[in-house]
Amino acid sequence: MSRRVVIAGASGFIGQYLCEKYRAAGDHVATIGRSGADAAWGDAAAITALLDGAELLINLAGKSVNCRYTAANRAEIMRSRIETTRQLSEAIAACARPPALWVNSSTATIYRHADDRPMTESTGEIGTGFSVGIATAWEREFFAAELPHTRRVALRMAIVLGDGSALIPLLNLARFGVGGAQHDGRWPATAKRRAAGTVHVNRRTAGRQKFSWVHIDDVAGSIDFVERHPEIDGVLNVSAPSPSDNTTLMRTLRRIVGAPFGLPTSRWMLELGSAAIRTETELVLKSRWVVPERLIELGYPFAYPELEPALRAIVAGRTS
Repeated sequence: MSRRVVIAGASGFIGQYLCEKYRAAGDHVATIGRSGADAAWGDAAAITALLDGAELLINLAGKSVNCRYTAANRAEIMRSRIETTRQLSEAIAACARPPALWVNSSTATIYRHADDRPMTESTGEIGTGFSVGIATAWEREFFAAELPHTRRVALRMAIVLGDGSALIPLLNLARFGVGGAQHDGRWPATAKRRAAGTVHVNRRTAGRQKFSWVHIDDVAGSIDFVERHPEIDGVLNVSAPSPSDNTTLMRTLRRIVGAPFGLPTSRWMLELGSAAIRTETELVLKSRWVVPERLIELGYPFAYPELEPALRAIVAGRTS
């Protein structure tokens, strides 16, 4: 018997992957979004109708953080997460048969810059700054309401790797000979950016910043695992059990694409390049050292526990 799975924010990389996965398994997949979805944001009656009787709700909605942190973009990043999560919460409260499980996207960026020890669900330290503030506000909204019949799990996802992910620009850098490590360094900061919490502080990582990642197959697998384990609720780190670092990541990419060398990138080059392509250096310079303590303890079988096989599988899939 097919079940009903509702995916909010299904237009992105992860959402499209999950829609295809569940439909291939014979599930009835309904979506909530801005356009072309089965229910639109702001239509409370339609959202409630979709959720009433559904077995699983997955919320991935929110403006991408891969942008410049202007005041307008910061406001939209926050609004797009908090308002959509609140609408889903209110719709669940109105359901006669609320979904048994609500899985909400979160981010491993919630933890501090970590190059001294790994961050787990039990021992991780929450960081500071704009990105962390977004993550903490999002999780707070997610767990705020009393929803006694719906189990809630926030997925603190590391950088998700797959065909169409943030990996693709890095592959291109490796192919074109500039796939060396990304080095931190000094860069001037305005008072306005300091006040907004969007300044990346120079920590002289020299390419040693940790790179926590997860293959998209294991994002989907983790959700399946959560469904099978009713004891899991609260926050869950979704990352591979073997974090890497920036230097190793770029060296591995060069080896996979056959690039004989890769020039390193200094902070000033990253800042100019990020401004040109409208993104932020935090995405490559922050040290994310995240370990999936709960998944490991419960015995989740990672499809891709090691970085190089994961990268090779993605590259092979793009060329086959």
